[in-house]
Amino acid sequence: MFHPTRCLFLAGLALAVASRAFAQGDFVPPDIAKVPVQVGPLLINPSLALTNLGVDTNVFNQPAELAPKSDFTITITPRTDLWLRMGPTWLNGSVDEGIVWYQQYASERSLNDRYKLGWHVPLNRLTFDVGGNYLNTHERPGFEIDSRAHHTELGGAASADVRWLSKTYFGVKGTVLRTNFDGAANFEGVNLRQELNRTDTTAAFVIRHELTPLTSISADIQREQQHFEFSPDRDASSTQVSGRVTFDPAALIKGSASIGYRDFQPVDRTLPAYQGSTASADLTYVLLGLTQFGVQATRDVQYSYEIDQPYYLLTGVTGSIAQKVFGPVDVVARGGLQRLDYRDRALAPVPLSARTDYVHSYGGGLGYHFAADLRIGFNIDHSDRTSGVASRRYTGWRYGTSATYGF
Repeated sequence: MFHPTRCLFLAGLALAVASRAFAQGDFVPPDIAKVPVQVGPLLINPSLALTNLGVDTNVFNQPAELAPKSDFTITITPRTDLWLRMGPTWLNGSVDEGIVWYQQYASERSLNDRYKLGWHVPLNRLTFDVGGNYLNTHERPGFEIDSRAHHTELGGAASADVRWLSKTYFGVKGTVLRTNFDGAANFEGVNLRQELNRTDTTAAFVIRHELTPLTSISADIQREQQHFEFSPDRDASSTQVSGRVTFDPAALIKGSASIGYRDFQPVDRTLPAYQGSTASADLTYVLLGLTQFGVQATRDVQYSYEIDQPYYLLTGVTGSIAQKVFGPVDVVARGGLQRLDYRDRALAPVPLSARTDYVHSYGGGLGYHFAADLRIGFNIDHSDRTSGVASRRYTGWRYGTSATYGF
């Protein structure tokens, strides 16, 4: 059960927990004047989001012939960001807990905990970053698996870069991520622990150049390995080269975008390799202070729960436009398309060879700003998946109220 004091307890706990990927360049020093709570040298920024209070018309993402179930649902996410200055270095972390409640289907209720901790150490010409993250969740793991399967992620990362010229840096970084599914986590007759428990490790060399105080470009070459605990025939290694442009949060365009090439080689030669392009983007642009455009995109290899189609190429893009109408009122429109291209194990009895699934989403909302940090909105969103396999199709709506509050 959630208690009001739990977030404060978790905020303190975040300073003692170290886990997943604190990647090079993630740390942004806080604007102390805008951080609302200061306890000695510790800066704290709490926030609270009611992301949905309404109806989910297809709780289990079931096809139409199974008579999809509808239910009233609430999702609340309290979050706390923390910074601690220690001499010239910064310790930073975040804690958030997603509280998901369904009125009728108690099996879908959950608490989803995330803890992140990082240490940023800037020296004269040398900078170190170490840290990590822990995730304990019942959220759906991606666009493919429809059950809210309990799983955890535990990992760590370290990076170091050295300034060679006034605006050019050379660096190395490494990450490790351990994914564990609960032993009782099953989907479509497949035990997810048996098929998807794995350890991912990466090592990379990076060159970064600061074009302007707000914009940098980088290039890296990265080697990755995936080792599956119970299904070694899924093991793989890959080499990826990519280029990235990163914009500071104070820039007109915010976020980053990259494009690259991956050579993905499964250990089992009955699985086809993937040699082709990759991409990722998360960008935001505000026009004249009235219209905000956002776009997220991805293209890369993802693992599937399917035994004979054990991975797919995910290509997707989502976008949103938020427009101030008058005074405190705004409207939002959003949409997205994801394409899942499956790869077949040679000579395996797959239900549909070279299968491609599509996930479509669209929606919108109307919001009212009661104060600078408080927005109340009404949202309606539709999503559906089309597939050559009848049991993988679904369509559904979610509609209800949302509220966000940051101190």
